[in-house]
Amino acid sequence: QVQLVESGGGLVQAGASLRLSCAASGSIFSIYAMGWYRQAPGKQRELVAGLTSSGRPNYADSVKGRFTISRDNAKNTVYLQMNSLKPEDTAVYYCNADLKTSGGVAYGRYWGQGTQVTVSS
Repeated sequence: QVQLVESGGGLVQAGASLRLSCAASGSIFSIYAMGWYRQAPGKQRELVAGLTSSGRPNYADSVKGRFTISRDNAKNTVYLQMNSLKPEDTAVYYCNADLKTSGGVAYGRYWGQGTQVTVSS
């Protein structure tokens, strides 16, 4: 069984920073990629940032230059440093991982439970 647990969300004012963390645990054989999505009320879930095991990141245009994704492979943990936050960044942020479990034959996508980020103007 695999678990992804996020932390670090909260309520901040515009211009502030937050750092989200997501730790994957359980019967993990290998992780190919980890990333962050977000979903605002009434909107579809969207990619915020992703990072493969080779270290190549990709970002949504709306967060480029403000957010930075990083990963600690030894800890199976991914981080999202969010600077210069805007009210439109308000959403539930979900961590995901493309991984293979011990004894598994293929990679699957796993999700965390989500953490709320609220940015006030």
